[in-house]
Amino acid sequence: MADRPLPRAAFITKALVQSAAITLLAALPNSTTSHARTAADATFTNPLLTSGPDPWVFQYRGVYYYTHTMRDRITLWRTRDITDLAHAERKVVWTPPEVGKNAHLIWAPELHRLNGKWYIYYSATESGFKDDAHRGVFVLENASKDPLAGEWIDRGRVNTKRAGIDGTVFKHRGGLYFAYSPYVGAVSGLALAKLANPWTIKGEETLIAEPDKEWENQGGRRILEGPEFLAGPKGQIFLTYSAGACWSDNYSLGLLSASAGADLLAKGSWTKRPQPVLSSANGIFATGHNGFFRSPDGREQWIVYHANPAANMGCTLKRSPFLSRVNWTANGDPDIARPTAPSVRQPKPSGTHGIR
Repeated sequence: MADRPLPRAAFITKALVQSAAITLLAALPNSTTSHARTAADATFTNPLLTSGPDPWVFQYRGVYYYTHTMRDRITLWRTRDITDLAHAERKVVWTPPEVGKNAHLIWAPELHRLNGKWYIYYSATESGFKDDAHRGVFVLENASKDPLAGEWIDRGRVNTKRAGIDGTVFKHRGGLYFAYSPYVGAVSGLALAKLANPWTIKGEETLIAEPDKEWENQGGRRILEGPEFLAGPKGQIFLTYSAGACWSDNYSLGLLSASAGADLLAKGSWTKRPQPVLSSANGIFATGHNGFFRSPDGREQWIVYHANPAANMGCTLKRSPFLSRVNWTANGDPDIARPTAPSVRQPKPSGTHGIR
């Protein structure tokens, strides 16, 4: 049977259907492009920023708060994707007074949530001085629900036994513990104490570690600094620290551990790992000063630390924040992945993909 010409109405209908189909196909993403975009969204590269010494991440109700040393102010970043700090919301939340005990060299800020309030611990130097004897750890308090809002109240210097830097806190078995790096003669060690409130030590502080390993003597200084707590899967308590001088390419992370149920204020409770747990690798140097956080879904343990993407870069604001995955050994010890070069893409923390 010969084909008959379509009626005019049918011809118009067919044309409209074909046009709609072409429009729909054009709107669909190219499969190759879509796949590449998905892969990029699910991965990241180090470093996260071009500058970020002494990085810190605090995780609260699905949100990550980030900060690092800026020397003359404290800034907070806020994001749901910790690997995308370059596009995160940020705000300067505090600037130091022009003169006073906490006026200069604002280092290593850390944000914590304690007893329903926000606290920032930071190191500072007294105006008119540049020596270690005039450094201390200070505390800011904010009662607002939002740490990027409200008023930050200066609670002053933590009443440590010695001058020092790099204060941090950790809740353990109903108590609040404070660790910092005191100056002990010509060296820097690690000290621990319990707190009566977020800015006041109660009782004695214990010097739990001093630099006694060759790899803790780098750049001409025997230094342990930047202590950070990590709870182990079997009840252990770990304390990472930065070893050597920050201007050395061999600046690295060491590890102390205490068994479950141990008295944390007893020096004998702590065992030092004989070798660094994170050091230079893959063209990345001076790995140090870290913090810990979990992936958005809570399944993975991660570490943030600073490093230099080339040798001989020293101890400057060019140090950048890096991320590495932390796995656990059969004994329940942390196993930190080596730093990755900027060209290497790695999976984002689990649960991050798709979050905006």
